[in-house]
Amino acid sequence: MLDASPSEDPPRPSTWIVEALADAVDIDPVALHPPLYDVIDLDTLDRLFGSGNVTTVEFEYHGTAVTVREDEIVVDGTAYEP
Repeated sequence: MLDASPSEDPPRPSTWIVEALADAVDIDPVALHPPLYDVIDLDTLDRLFGSGNVTTVEFEYHGTAVTVREDEIVVDGTAYEP
């Protein structure tokens, strides 16, 4: 019998970033303030990484240095794997 369950899409890079930032400051992801979407265009970020042409994006979030690569997110020097 075939598995009829829908396949899951991989998490979006923006989701990984929110989770890494929340972990770095030890709060729930929905409690991030300001919301990440107020700082960077999340749809554009997801499209950039989905294109295969971008390998690194760096930005600052509320005084915190964030580096996003295809295989990790670095928040103030601490690496988080998606």
